[in-house]
Amino acid sequence: MTDLLKIRGGKPLEGKIKAAGAKNAMTKLLVASLLSDKKCTFYNVPDIGDVEITVNLCREIGSEIAWDRKAGVLEIVTRELKTSYVPQRYSGSNRIPILMIGALLGRTDEDIIVPTLGGDLLGMRPVDLHIHALQKLGAKIEYRNMKKEGAYFAQAHQGLDGAVIQLNYPSVGATENTVLAAVRARGTTVIKNAAIEPEIVDLILFLQKLGANIMVDADRTICIQQMTRTFEVEHTVLTDRNEVASYAMAAISTKGRVFIEGAEHLQMIAFLNKIREIGGGFHVAKNGIEFFYDKELKGGVHIETDVHPGFMTDWQQPFVVLLTQAKGASVIHETVYENRFGYASTLKEMGADIELFTQCLGNKSCRFASQSHHHSLVIKGPCTLKGSQIVIPDLRAGFSYVMAALLAPEESIISHVDYLDRGYEDLTGKLSSLGADITRVPLPKKHLEKAKASLHNMVAAQSKEPCAPNY
Repeated sequence: MTDLLKIRGGKPLEGKIKAAGAKNAMTKLLVASLLSDKKCTFYNVPDIGDVEITVNLCREIGSEIAWDRKAGVLEIVTRELKTSYVPQRYSGSNRIPILMIGALLGRTDEDIIVPTLGGDLLGMRPVDLHIHALQKLGAKIEYRNMKKEGAYFAQAHQGLDGAVIQLNYPSVGATENTVLAAVRARGTTVIKNAAIEPEIVDLILFLQKLGANIMVDADRTICIQQMTRTFEVEHTVLTDRNEVASYAMAAISTKGRVFIEGAEHLQMIAFLNKIREIGGGFHVAKNGIEFFYDKELKGGVHIETDVHPGFMTDWQQPFVVLLTQAKGASVIHETVYENRFGYASTLKEMGADIELFTQCLGNKSCRFASQSHHHSLVIKGPCTLKGSQIVIPDLRAGFSYVMAALLAPEESIISHVDYLDRGYEDLTGKLSSLGADITRVPLPKKHLEKAKASLHNMVAAQSKEPCAPNY
């Protein structure tokens, strides 16, 4: 919260960058390593805030960790647990603490205490799907108030037993938590309607190396047999598809050309289809993907976010900025999170032509149809964006603001850069290498309280939103 980004846009992004390892994979892999007392070595580890938080959390409970940030190599071994209590200071830091329950249930018969979850301000994130699944395996879980914060208490003194678990929604977090717990459960566990995101597949590949037997069927069924022996593991973290998509859209919107080394075609199919639909250019090479402005961008597209293999919810914010440069009207229907259009008001202030709707503007069956919050929008372009002073509310909205600033010829000043640090490795360095006029400077003290007040107002506004099942 102590730094600002100053960006003067109007320049095309040109050049080459290397994609980092996936935030949403690496943090979960660290938690999964707690299942074993063997050494695990990870490569392509991103140097970002969420990984640092998770590293500190693992150290707190007994992990020995050596992290070469420059080389992107991390070694972790948890020979024994010092504690199964995650301190309250991790409450709200990110969503990792709640996933500790699944891993720790398989490692200890002691009581487990983890603080409430945090992360981006996307609406309320209840953990009912997590809790119901873990209870089916035999865990006892309850929520208690502790001091000023709440915490989850969990235990399985007699161990866990395999079960058939039907998820009401293919929640990523609930799937991960259930898989982590089921690996040590007696017998066989079957998870139906599971999430099958690439990051979950990466977690499963790691667990198989660790000693687990796990099978994934095409009908969203994951079958897990009890792991009775563990092995040392070397594992390369998959590429961050959110980072790839972010820089791809920045390149195309600024009428530039950027090659992203490590970008994986298979992860990006739904995204690439929409890029081609609006007239953006890309070329898939053996070691990455090049993205470029090919011709006038055309709107008229309809996007409905969905779980994998659909169009990612994390892609829609920067895609809206991309559509400000496309000719015509387009529709975005958000079906994953109930409160992910909070960034639109700032884009409108910068000159974007955006209208929000509470109705479902799409054919997909939507969980939010009968609720009163905005989860559809219409964006018309092309628009000329102007510089502004901006407060970042969450990670992906943050990049959409950066992208908008790269399009505005005037200077933009962006605060709460720490949100970007959570998921983008060396953002300033990478954008500078591509020709962007961007600098990072300390936030003057006189502006710090104003920035804190702006963020407090965002949190207060979001707390009034209706609640949706946890993703």
